[in-house]
Amino acid sequence: MTYAAITGWGKCMPPAVLTNADLSTFLDTSDEWIVSRTGMKERRVSHVSATEMAVVAAKRALACAGLDAKELDLIVYGSCSNDEQVPNTASGVQSAIGATKAASMDLNTACTSFLYSLTAATAMIRTGVVRTALVIGVEIISPFMDWDNRNVAVLFGDGCAAVVVQATDKREGVIGEQLGCLADARRTLRVRGMGTLYTNRGVTSGDTEWDFDGQEIFKRAVQGMVQASQAVMKKCGVTPDDIDLVVPHQANLRIIDAVVSRSGVPMEKVMLTVERYGNMSAATVPVALAEALEEGRIKPGALVLLPAFGAGLTVCAHLVRWGDRVTPLGASDAALPPVKKTALEMVQDIRARKVKAHSHAGLHGPVFIEEM
Repeated sequence: MTYAAITGWGKCMPPAVLTNADLSTFLDTSDEWIVSRTGMKERRVSHVSATEMAVVAAKRALACAGLDAKELDLIVYGSCSNDEQVPNTASGVQSAIGATKAASMDLNTACTSFLYSLTAATAMIRTGVVRTALVIGVEIISPFMDWDNRNVAVLFGDGCAAVVVQATDKREGVIGEQLGCLADARRTLRVRGMGTLYTNRGVTSGDTEWDFDGQEIFKRAVQGMVQASQAVMKKCGVTPDDIDLVVPHQANLRIIDAVVSRSGVPMEKVMLTVERYGNMSAATVPVALAEALEEGRIKPGALVLLPAFGAGLTVCAHLVRWGDRVTPLGASDAALPPVKKTALEMVQDIRARKVKAHSHAGLHGPVFIEEM
């Protein structure tokens, strides 16, 4: 039987840090208020496009796997904040890294996009469609953020990571997954202003209003992630005691704590990045996975549980059996260009552009049609 082992990994984090103190300069909030509710102290704001972050992460993952981009058969770009809809963003990464033989596609299930992309690549490897794939999880949320909405502005950040997945006859990589969607709750997390539904309705690109029912999202996220985690463990015949590390979606520290405790896994087995990076949507799991490897928290043969949820409300949990190698075969010198502004200055620029757009249009804010 063919499996799909993870053989390379690489992350790309923008250097500009937006702290809770920065947010308090234009929002009615404080470090204590944010930390007590979310566990977050800072997040990153990108000075480059999502594609540029993805290219750096891709090159680092390929070097880690000891592969040339021309050896790739497939690129799956998981994100809900694509640089472009047409053409797809994956093709931009393909062109930039020189993956001339690869098929390329985008996949959007919001915060679960990386894990759904991993499922897609794994399935294509298992069925013989491809043998080597690059899976990317990336978000550049800052341009789409409603920075005057405290409920969401404190939560999200930008970031990217990628993994290389290769065919093997060893039982490695994703050995089981549980996918689902709590579609009756899809209105609890909605970004109005992104998509063709809002075209020609007085909405400037990037001008958004966020529907965010925090209490309902918390309840559904915990419920969905716990059920998915329990289902995949049962499917694979393992117990919480067999899990070596949990690398969850980093939406909120309280959500993570509730999920792992109800799943029967102690917190000391959990990889956390939420304090430093906030919620990077599709990028949270792959970034945390890459950092777990950098920190030596994943040992050869480890069993890793990856639970997540996202807008939709999509839910999933993946069980990954790690291979023998936990260190890179090589390194890449790929890097982002220097940043010339602070994160706070970039956020203030975004806010100023939206005010200017409203002024030119004679509007006090974005105009949205009723949701469908």
